[in-house]
Amino acid sequence: MRNVKYFKAAITACLAASVSAGLFAFDTVHPGKPANKKTTRTSVAALKKPEDNRFVKTILSNDLNEPMELAVAQDGRVFFVERAGNFYVYTPSNKQTTLVRKFDVKAVDKILQGMLGMTIDPDFSTNSYIYFYYSTAKGDGLVNRLSRFTISKTNVLNLESEKDLLDVPLDAEVSAHSGGGIDWDKNKNLYLSTGDNTVPFESEGYAPIDRRANRQTFDAERSAGNTNDLRGKVLRIHPEANGTYTIPAGNLFPKGTAQTRPEIFVMGCRNPYRISVDKATSTLYWGEVGPDAGDNGKQGPRGYDEINQAKKAGNYGWPYFVGDNKPYNKYDFTTKVVGDLYDVNAPENASPNNTGLNILPPAQKALVWFPYDTSPEFPELGKGGRCIIGGPVYHYNPALQSKTKFPAYYDKVLFVGDYMRSWIFGVRMNDDLSFKNLDQLMESNGDFRRPIDMKFGPDGSFYVLEYGSAYGLDNPDARLVRVDYNGGNRPPVAKIATQDTIGLIPYKVALDQKSFDYDSGDKLRYKWILNGKTVFSTAEKPVYTFRKNGVYKITLKVTDAAGTSSTDSKIIKVGNTLPDVAITTTENSSFFFPGEQTLDYNVAIKDREDKVIDLKRAKVNLNYIARVENGQNLMGHQHIAPTYNYGKSLMAKSDCKACHAVNTKVLGPAFVDVAKRYKDDKDAVDKLSNKIIKGGNGNWGEHAMSAHPQLSKDDASEIVKYILTLSDVKAETSLPTVGNVALKDHVANHDGGRYILTASYTDKGGAITPLTTTESIVLRPAKVLTQTADKFDNIEHVDNGVFASQNNAYFMLKDADLKDIGQLTYYYRSKGLEGKIEVHADSADGALISTFDFTPTADPKSYVAQSTPISAPQGKHDLYFVFVKSSRTAKGDIGVAWVNFEKVK
Repeated sequence: MRNVKYFKAAITACLAASVSAGLFAFDTVHPGKPANKKTTRTSVAALKKPEDNRFVKTILSNDLNEPMELAVAQDGRVFFVERAGNFYVYTPSNKQTTLVRKFDVKAVDKILQGMLGMTIDPDFSTNSYIYFYYSTAKGDGLVNRLSRFTISKTNVLNLESEKDLLDVPLDAEVSAHSGGGIDWDKNKNLYLSTGDNTVPFESEGYAPIDRRANRQTFDAERSAGNTNDLRGKVLRIHPEANGTYTIPAGNLFPKGTAQTRPEIFVMGCRNPYRISVDKATSTLYWGEVGPDAGDNGKQGPRGYDEINQAKKAGNYGWPYFVGDNKPYNKYDFTTKVVGDLYDVNAPENASPNNTGLNILPPAQKALVWFPYDTSPEFPELGKGGRCIIGGPVYHYNPALQSKTKFPAYYDKVLFVGDYMRSWIFGVRMNDDLSFKNLDQLMESNGDFRRPIDMKFGPDGSFYVLEYGSAYGLDNPDARLVRVDYNGGNRPPVAKIATQDTIGLIPYKVALDQKSFDYDSGDKLRYKWILNGKTVFSTAEKPVYTFRKNGVYKITLKVTDAAGTSSTDSKIIKVGNTLPDVAITTTENSSFFFPGEQTLDYNVAIKDREDKVIDLKRAKVNLNYIARVENGQNLMGHQHIAPTYNYGKSLMAKSDCKACHAVNTKVLGPAFVDVAKRYKDDKDAVDKLSNKIIKGGNGNWGEHAMSAHPQLSKDDASEIVKYILTLSDVKAETSLPTVGNVALKDHVANHDGGRYILTASYTDKGGAITPLTTTESIVLRPAKVLTQTADKFDNIEHVDNGVFASQNNAYFMLKDADLKDIGQLTYYYRSKGLEGKIEVHADSADGALISTFDFTPTADPKSYVAQSTPISAPQGKHDLYFVFVKSSRTAKGDIGVAWVNFEKVK
C-alpha cells in the first residue's frame, strides 16, 4: 500500500471528486505478474474502488430483437441496429425509441450475417455521417458492405446520400464469424473488424486448416491467414468526403505490395466481434472469440478467447496460434498425420487456397487469454462458456460537468464483456500499456443480460446493448441500458420486514421495517401508504388494525434528508388463515434403511375456516431426488419444490440456455427433441455427458456444441438425466392422505439420493382468496455420504470423503431424527492422527450424544469400518460431527467417507 497525491487538476476541478473517486486504496497487482515499477500509474493506485451501489442501471429500450452495435452522439441520441436490419434511435429528450429504417439485409437462419455493425463519424455533429456494415446481394452472391449515409437532427435517414465504401467477400454458405465492429482513432481513421468466414465445426475445435479439394470454406488459411484477403482482419481506412477512402500510413502492408491488401491493419483474427480504439493513443483493442476445443489434443492447444491489443499493425496468429501464441501442429486432414508446430516468428501459409504471401509476419500474443475452464493466469474471469466482447477505454475528464460520469478510478481502463458469462470487466494497464490486473464492474448488481456492445457517451455514462437470454431469438430481456455513476447522495433503501401478513378481522399488525441508507448520518422519514392512496402513518414502526376483509397493498416510502426516496410493498390478506398440514409416520422420519421398501404416513389437515376438509383439495406426492446440490437443505420444513432436480439446478447455473430452450430450437436443438431422440438409447447418458464435456457437432446441424471441461462426469450425467426426463408426459396424480408408499427408486440409483414426501392443502378461500400450506419430510439414505452433509467447517473434500486436519473441524447433518437408531458405523482412514469424533446435538458444543475413538489406520489410503453407540434424544436435531485431535500439535488428517446410521437390533 502506498500513499500518493491525487492529481491537482482533479482537486481544482471539484473538491467533491474525492467522494466519487475515493482516496487511499490498495494497489493490487495480478498474481504472478509483478507491476513494472517504472510504469505503474500512481494516480489510480490512490483511488478507492467505488461501491457497486453507486452505479445505477436504467433500461432505455426493452424487448429488442438481436441488437448488434450502438453509437452515442454528442447531443445524447443513441443509435443502434438489430441483425435483421432494423435501425433505431433513442432520444433522451422524450425517452422514446424510434425505428428509423428497416434495411433489406441478408439474414436468415442459415446465414448468420445481416446488419452487423454501425458507427457515427467523429465529426457527426457537423457532417451528420453515419456508417453501416451489413450483408447484401452483389451479382449472384453476397458481400458484407460498409456504406455511409447522412441523417438529420430529426432522425430522417437520407437514402439518396448513400456511399458504398468497401465490400468484404462472403462465402454465404458459412454461418459463422462475421465480425462487424467499427471504431475510429484520433486521426479519424476508420477501423472495421471482419471474421474469418470459415466453418469451425469439423476441426474438432482446433485450427481449421483443411486443405483438401472442395473444402475451401473449412480452411481459415484462405481468409484469416491470407495477406490478400479482407476476412479475418481488422481493416483501417480513411474515409473521404466524396465517399471513397485512402490508406493511412502504417498499415501492415504498404500500398502496392504484391499479394497483399493495403487496408489490412491487423490479420490473423478468427472473429474479432467487437473492437475499440483508444482515442488518446490510437491503440486498437478487440475481443477475439476463440475455438471450441475443451482440452489440448494432438492437433494443438485447447481453445481460448482473447483480449487483444495492437499499438501498431501486426499479425495475431490465427489459424496457426491461439492465446499467448500457443502453436497448432501442421495437420493433414486426409491422412490424419500430425506434423511440426508452426513457427511463431515466420508462420508459413502453404494452403492451395492462399492467394497471398507464403511467409507471414511474426505472430503477436494476446493481452489476456482464457479457456472454458478456470484460467491459471486470469482466474478472476471464472469458467464456463465464453464469448468475449471488446469494449471502450474510459478517460476521466475532471472538467466535464456531468453528475453521471464514471469516476477517476476507471481512468484509462479498458472495458470488456463476455456474452456467455454475462459479466463486464475492466482491464487495468500500466503506463506502457502492459497488463496490470482485472477488475469486475458491478459484480454484485450488474445483471448484464449477455452484453453484445458497449460505449461511453459524452456524458461519461456507460451504454450497453444486452442481447438477452438465448442466441437467435427475439428475447424479451434484450435491451439498451445506461449505467450512471452516483458520486453524491444515494437514495435510501426501503425494506418492509413485517412477518404477519395473513389474519382475521380485526387484524392488528405490527408493521416492521429494516430500511437503511448507504450514506451514514442521513435521518430518514417514513410514509406508510394503504393501497397506493392513503398515508395512514409516518411512524418508523406503526401498528395498524385492519377492520374489513380484503387483500391490501401496504407501501413504505422512505425519504432521506436530501429528498431522495425509495419504496417497498407487501400484501396483507385479511379474512382467511393458512391451513395446518402435518405429516407423521411411525417410522424414522429422516432416514430410509436397507431392506425397507415402504413408508407409512399420515397427513392431518385442519383449517379454521373450512368446517369440512375437502380431501380433493389436498395433494400428496412422493418424489425421488437422485442427487442434491451441496449446501441444499432438504431436511425438515421445506422451501423447495417437490420437483427439484439436481441436473436441472446445474443447468440453470450453466450457459446451456444461451443455445438451447426446453421446447424451442435455438442455436442448438430443443431439449425435448433431444429427449425424444435418445429415449430408448441405453447408452445415452454416457454418450451425451461426454459430448457436453468435450463438445461436438454434426448431429443436429452445422453449429458446434461448446465444450464444458469444467464439468465433472457426474454433473454432466445429471444434466443429461434431467434432459431425458423431458420426453415423459406424466399425468398429475395424488396419493391418499393416509397410506403406505413404496420406496423403490433408490434400488436402481446407487447414488445417495433422497425421497421427498410432500403434502399440501388449498383451502376454500374464507372471506377473500384461497390459501395453501405445504409441508414435507425428506428421507436420506441411512448410509450417509459425508460429502452430502449440510454444513462444513475447516473441512476438505478429497476423493469421496471429507478430511480434517484442524482441531474442532466439523461437518453437520441438519434436522436428523434418531428414532430407533442406536449405533453409528464410520468408514474412515487416518494418516498419523488419533483422537475422537464427537457428535453434538444442535451446536458444535451442544449435548454430547456419541463418541468415536479413532487411531491411525494401517494403510492411510484405505478406509476401515468401525462402530460406536449413539443415544437418541427425542425429536429432530442438527448433528455436529466434531473432529478432536488427541494432541493439538499432531500432524496428519482424518478422513470419513460414510457414516452409517444403524437401527437398534
